[in-house]
Amino acid sequence: MATTVTTKGQITLPKKVRDAAGIKPGDKVEVRNTASGGIFIGKSGSEAEYLKKLQAIAKRYPIRGGTTDEIMLELRGDPADDFEK
Repeated sequence: MATTVTTKGQITLPKKVRDAAGIKPGDKVEVRNTASGGIFIGKSGSEAEYLKKLQAIAKRYPIRGGTTDEIMLELRGDPADDFEK
């Protein structure tokens, strides 16, 4: 979906994009460049809300008491068991 930049540097976000992101008239949006050269536009505060949700999940399901290797062994099983002798 393409849009045109005006001489003032403004763009119009297409309605489908605004609706999908939940952006309404008067809302603030975050705009920043990405490492790949693109542009991120999102509803202001949405990243903070997402981070809070992730932190809440992490608190409910903590992974403690083992090294990464021990956790992977528990999740995947012993690789030595994968080969028939």
